[in-house]
Amino acid sequence: MMLQVRDMHVRYGPIHAVHGIDLDVAAGEIVALIGANGAGKTTTVKAIAGLLPFSGSVMLDGRPVKPGAAERNLRAGISLVPEGRGILGRMTVQENLQMGIYCRNDKREAAADLEGMYQRFPILAERRSGLASLLSGGEQQMLAIARALLSRPRLLLLDEPSLGLAPKMASFVFDLILSLRETGLTVLLVEQKARHTLKIADRAYLLELGRVVTSGRAKDLANDPVISQTFLGGRPLAGEEVGARADDQGVGVSAGSSLR
Repeated sequence: MMLQVRDMHVRYGPIHAVHGIDLDVAAGEIVALIGANGAGKTTTVKAIAGLLPFSGSVMLDGRPVKPGAAERNLRAGISLVPEGRGILGRMTVQENLQMGIYCRNDKREAAADLEGMYQRFPILAERRSGLASLLSGGEQQMLAIARALLSRPRLLLLDEPSLGLAPKMASFVFDLILSLRETGLTVLLVEQKARHTLKIADRAYLLELGRVVTSGRAKDLANDPVISQTFLGGRPLAGEEVGARADDQGVGVSAGSSLR
């Protein structure tokens, strides 16, 4: 397994937010964390990224991931796109993207990768000199993902990437995640849109009040009566198709790009 989490506990002072969860992510997988607000999904990925202290064990390719060591974990190959996108609104699009390569030593290749991101996301190329705060919600999400990809992660943590997006742009983001998996990138995806998430994930974990309630193949969980009733409005996913690809403002994903 690329990522192994064992007996993870996370506390905010007296609040015990994550109660000894275990999870695995294999290389090349999309693994989803689903559950209601307050289930512990965001806390889990922030702890893995090194932004929160935790007890227990987190291993990346057999090497320990230390709590509270976000920059070290980034250099080790873990990149987080946080809930709310975390873009730097007073900086330009170009400056935001340059933050994605600050930890890299291969400056020439990093500069080439940055230009590659502009090819992958043409709307960002058009807006490169503008303030990031002036981008639409969908454009800001693309910027946040592009910035994370520029660190050349092996494990991409995505926290609620469809939050606040129009349906077409949300579908675009889900299709983008699938295209990243096709390049070999490993993704741990936090989402409340359980129905759409289970369509694209390989496996999933259902969290409730900081505990893993159940886990398994996404297809199996999507058709589980309890999960279907609780999170999917009582309708199983069998026979449904993934939503149409978005063409918001002519933005597309270059499937042939060599960049992750």
